[in-house]
Amino acid sequence: MEPIRLTTPLTEEQVRNLKAGDNVLISGIIYTGRDAAHKRMVEALDKGEKLPFDPEGQVIYYVGPTPTKPGHAIGSCGPTSSYRMDPFAPRLLDLGLRGMIGKGKRNDQVIDSMKKNGAVYFGAIGGAAALISKSVVKCDIIAYEDLGPEAVRRLEIKDFPVIVIIDSEGNNLYNTKPIED
Repeated sequence: MEPIRLTTPLTEEQVRNLKAGDNVLISGIIYTGRDAAHKRMVEALDKGEKLPFDPEGQVIYYVGPTPTKPGHAIGSCGPTSSYRMDPFAPRLLDLGLRGMIGKGKRNDQVIDSMKKNGAVYFGAIGGAAALISKSVVKCDIIAYEDLGPEAVRRLEIKDFPVIVIIDSEGNNLYNTKPIED
């Protein structure tokens, strides 16, 4: 089956048409951030400050890339464990975040927020960091540079390979289909 091709920003309608198990190629702009960056973003919201990017329709990739080699847009950039962002994700989903990319399970609060807000959780293939980095055309740090690999980055991507792990109805690939090693 051919993968579904999506270009960011994503609409709620596009996301609601995705089903757990769908193979997707994403192009456009996505943002990166791990737990330290998420903590700062939520603290900024608590203070009434603006976020480094408008989450409406956007996708965030949970990644801490390795240093960039000459001639490349980014270093190896495999997904990190998503559960570390679970305390912060519902807040961003309430602001219109449409997609999250990572690896591993999500808690019930995140899944409930995804269903409420029309969002999706994509899985990227762990162990394929060098391959994934080839989908990154451009990378710019846009916030929290002091966090090093955990800084918020704006990535321009082309045909970034992901699979829908949890769709906007809460269908969860981890619960419905066996995952092969």
